[in-house]
Amino acid sequence: MGRKCIFLMGLLLLCCSAEAEYMKYKDPTQLIGVRIKDLMKRMTMEEKIGQMTQIERNVSSAEVMKKYFIGSLLSGGGSVPAPKASAKAWVKMVNGFQKAALSTRLGIPMIYGIDAVHGHNNVYKATIFPHNIGLGATRDPELVTRIGVATALEVRATGIQYAFAPCIAVCRDPRWGRCYESYSEDPNIVRAMTEIILGLQGDVPVGPRRGFPFVAGKTKVAACAKHFVGDGGTINGIDENNTVIDRHGLFSIHMPAFSDSIAKGVSTVMVSYSSWNGVKMHANRDLITGYLKNTLCFRGFVISDWEGIDRITSPPHVNYTYSIEMAINAGIDMVMATDKYTEFIDGLTSLVKKNVILMSRIDDAVKRILRVKFVMGLFENPLTDYSLLDQLGSQEHRELAREAVRKSLVLLKNGASADQPLLPLPKKASKILVAGTHADNLGYQCGGWTIEWQGLSGNSITSGTTILTAIENTVDRQTEVVFEENPKANFVKSNNFSYAIVVVGEYPYAEMKGDNQNLTIPDPGLSTITNVCGAVKCVVVVISGRPVVLEPYVSSMDALVAAWLPGSEGLGVTDVLFGDYGFTGKLPRTWFKTVDQLPMNVGDEHYDPLFPFGFGLTTEPTMAS
Repeated sequence: MGRKCIFLMGLLLLCCSAEAEYMKYKDPTQLIGVRIKDLMKRMTMEEKIGQMTQIERNVSSAEVMKKYFIGSLLSGGGSVPAPKASAKAWVKMVNGFQKAALSTRLGIPMIYGIDAVHGHNNVYKATIFPHNIGLGATRDPELVTRIGVATALEVRATGIQYAFAPCIAVCRDPRWGRCYESYSEDPNIVRAMTEIILGLQGDVPVGPRRGFPFVAGKTKVAACAKHFVGDGGTINGIDENNTVIDRHGLFSIHMPAFSDSIAKGVSTVMVSYSSWNGVKMHANRDLITGYLKNTLCFRGFVISDWEGIDRITSPPHVNYTYSIEMAINAGIDMVMATDKYTEFIDGLTSLVKKNVILMSRIDDAVKRILRVKFVMGLFENPLTDYSLLDQLGSQEHRELAREAVRKSLVLLKNGASADQPLLPLPKKASKILVAGTHADNLGYQCGGWTIEWQGLSGNSITSGTTILTAIENTVDRQTEVVFEENPKANFVKSNNFSYAIVVVGEYPYAEMKGDNQNLTIPDPGLSTITNVCGAVKCVVVVISGRPVVLEPYVSSMDALVAAWLPGSEGLGVTDVLFGDYGFTGKLPRTWFKTVDQLPMNVGDEHYDPLFPFGFGLTTEPTMAS
């Protein structure tokens, strides 16, 4: 009997040992390398290719996740579970997809990505921070780090674990429709602002782990340095076009921020639509594999842009099999296939079976994807609870955004001379005029990549405070505030206003639709400036994603403020206009006189700007009303 018991116990221990060995990749006490190796040897080719596939949420379902072993989902601009969906609705949707991923044979969790480029900007009631060009004007990496912390919390509040941010492009021509996504024309400012990665992901551990991705738990997100590389240097600022520059220029202007991002543990890198000297970046093996992975030792995963591999051919998608071959062999690990996922999966599978793409390349891609998922704890915490719901649009985050707005404003003119300033404005006045298309339009002051891809007009798109409302809430109770969007000169002259605040600028846009070769303020902005500033003392506040043509009109203005795209917290503008805080912002970009001068950047031989890079008048805070 005793021998029988010993035999049964031995058999039980053997079974337990086998079970422990089988579950090794799910054991958080194992080294990540061990977990990856254990999981990889269990995966079929279909499961590996599924991990390399990212699809749009609106074409996904539990059945699709399980059938194709999908490794990642995303929301494109405006792709939401429902109009004005709550954080809880987002969590429920993401968890639903995650449960489907977990129900597959190996239970590999999916990772969900979204463009949280100035706060969690796709989501109703999220805090909308200033776009990057405004943050570049602050010259404040510590502020940007705190914005990263807040953004990560709001993204995680909706169950999402992956933010396609930051954009670390160095915009060299403001005609580019993504220029506001760039912190500056100066690569040193862009490099400094990569501190946002530490806010999004957490402080990278000390040690010899350069290139190793890092995400510090459930309140942080995987970040994405984009777009690799040179997207801000295209000819005439044309989006997705060709960057013509020698290797030294590329590596001294456009590459340094990527090196810094990798040193800070960035988890992913997104490839640019653009070309470098005629070679599409999505097909550039020399830079993706040769430099990014081998020289910079990047160990996270490389992701394509939205249908980016399609654009390898002209016209796009004309030879998708070729595009898949070129992109994967160049070193792209995860493909944003959006709604073409079956074609991508079938095409990649066929290429592997024909040995056109080697299995070693697939294994490299999948190891990188799994490494990020293991590092960020997705295997241990794949599902989101509701504990962070109150972080979305929290008052603390709105106060932070308000601080960012006031630090981003650049004062370009203040009175006819230094001893006759108009700003700060008095809060006590008999009657003031507020004019302009952008004074009372939350959508306009947030810009593109807000709720919808190209942005929206109106005050009901999300929560926030317009500049007009901020003015009304800031001035003395006895001060009469008159709002007239585009007043006639006679109206201004006949109303005995103490002063006027004119808020005009660009209408919302994003990337290619924002390309603009003339950069003029659209109608009726200029007529509003002319009508108002010709009749009363005025300060003009320009809402724009880049410098615009102002040279002929500056002389008629008493004061001029570049407010960029400030986001949801209009009170940050009035904080500075009325002197509760001083102006401190400095131009992150050269402000040109005419578009004929473009491209023109600081250090150029023929540098003759309206306002030079780094310019910005200052004021002192005042308690006077």
